[in-house]
Amino acid sequence: MNVSKPVSKPDSPPLVHYSAADGVATITLDSPHNRNALSRLLVTGLFDGLDRAEQDDEVKVVLLRSADRVFCSGADLSEATGEGMAEGARRIVELQRRIVSSPKPVVVRLDGPVRAGGIGIVAAADIAIAAPGATFALTEVRLGLAAAVISLTVFHRMGSRAGSRAVLTGETFDAATAREWGLLTEVAEDVDAAVDTVLADLGKGHPQGLRESKRVVNAELLEKLDRRGAEMAELSARLFGSDEAREAMLAFLSKK
Repeated sequence: MNVSKPVSKPDSPPLVHYSAADGVATITLDSPHNRNALSRLLVTGLFDGLDRAEQDDEVKVVLLRSADRVFCSGADLSEATGEGMAEGARRIVELQRRIVSSPKPVVVRLDGPVRAGGIGIVAAADIAIAAPGATFALTEVRLGLAAAVISLTVFHRMGSRAGSRAVLTGETFDAATAREWGLLTEVAEDVDAAVDTVLADLGKGHPQGLRESKRVVNAELLEKLDRRGAEMAELSARLFGSDEAREAMLAFLSKK
């Protein structure tokens, strides 16, 4: 049986959709007005989707994807310039931790742009599969910020040399480079077929085997998130609240 429900507040348009079928829970980001930026509502919707998946005994695997080509543009700069990022930074750390610690494997499907905080979600996922046209950029440095809250997951996947280049230049890199640098599991011309193959293989695993295998594989990353997550959230909030970053963010928003 397929169940599909929007995840949002009753008085708001749905930003996240949830469906479950054949042992797979699909969580779809659908906030095109801000390119799936990590707003309070969207992050809440992601948490709610993960809750549903983990509470459903028939679900063995979680698939994260976007309704459009853009997967995620990073932090919601409109909220950051208006309300600050103290709570938002903490929630993004918590979201990454939730993905890493979930007892069910999380697969992410990409075929378009992924920026800044969105790369943290990709890095937190167990398996990341992208089409050749997907692009990535850690753009925080250009706004007077640092890739702080996502650093613990992103640099767990990427080598230090690649990580230094990516965060210091803010350059855009393609899927093949992301795969070479360790951010992606696979780049596939037919991304849907590749995702379906992985989902089918994961579906053959026993729930206990999947849960305990994730625990073993992610132990070091989870320890790092617990040890330094609060520190990185505080740094991120401080940088977002600085006059320099606020000026840069407002200038960026004025060009959009």
